[in-house]
Amino acid sequence: MSQECIFCKIIKGEIPSFTVYEDDTFKVILDRFPAAPGHALIIPKEHAADMFELPEETAAKLYPLAQKLGAKIKAAVGAEGMNIVQNNGEVAGQSVYHFHLHLIPRKAGDGIILNKSSNMDTTIEELEAVLNKIQG
Repeated sequence: MSQECIFCKIIKGEIPSFTVYEDDTFKVILDRFPAAPGHALIIPKEHAADMFELPEETAAKLYPLAQKLGAKIKAAVGAEGMNIVQNNGEVAGQSVYHFHLHLIPRKAGDGIILNKSSNMDTTIEELEAVLNKIQG
């Protein structure tokens, strides 16, 4: 746990939250500044700044929980879809440096804009060059 981390403080009960679910590994809370009603955050109890620090055992439990709670939240708020969002690093939009996964219920016409394709035109050669870099 980090002394200054707001999510660590929430996990320790130092800051109140609206807890949707809790077990030994995760605390799931409603987002205090939601993009939509039902917007929840899955927060591991063990502090990890981002997905690159997240223990594999924790990561393995994450999406089964997101699937279960996402379906429950969708039904509860009458959502038609769900964004599952996770940001890593400031340039990627991360503002709290304790790993967390957003579950954002969506309805047609809700006006929420989370991401947008750049429609960047690229060549086959550019894609191959990037693929070769990734594959090493």
